[in-house]
Amino acid sequence: MADRANFEREALVYASPLYSAALRMTRNPADAEDLVQETYLKAYRAYDRFTEGTNLRAWLYRILTNTFINGYRKQKRRPREIDLAEVEDLYMYRKITSAEAGRAARSAEDQVFDSLGGEDVRRAIDSLPEPYRMPVLLADLQGFSYKEIAAMLDIPIGTVMSRLHRGRKALQKALWEAAEEHGLLGAAGDRK
Repeated sequence: MADRANFEREALVYASPLYSAALRMTRNPADAEDLVQETYLKAYRAYDRFTEGTNLRAWLYRILTNTFINGYRKQKRRPREIDLAEVEDLYMYRKITSAEAGRAARSAEDQVFDSLGGEDVRRAIDSLPEPYRMPVLLADLQGFSYKEIAAMLDIPIGTVMSRLHRGRKALQKALWEAAEEHGLLGAAGDRK
């Protein structure tokens, strides 16, 4: 059982990452702030039931995710607003120290992805159906494990794996289509 006196010291260090996740979920800064505030309120009220020594970060993300899902069900979705500034680095497969060696060693897919703009990546992520978007965001942007995502979304690990696989495939397809629209594929597009 956790002591509420320690809540501020232990839980507020996650405010910034929680806000980033909330912003990706809501696509609206004001809604993201409200979601984080509601998450902290719920967490504070339930903090005496939190088991010390377990993963506080995952517990807070689960509250955030459940709060978002419950609000989403009530609202039936607002007009879409996109603000996924940090997504530009999504799916960067490797970092190569030498620029010359990097150009020579990079696959055609990596070169195409590098040519896509952040807005293309944002649109691709935004196009994912909600059940797939959440696991992709939690795994690939927040770095949570399958087990943590399963706990946050209250679904079996197998479902997380399946949704993550399907979400990544859908994201790959959307990025491929964006690359085709921009004429970035050339001869590489024939390998599809």
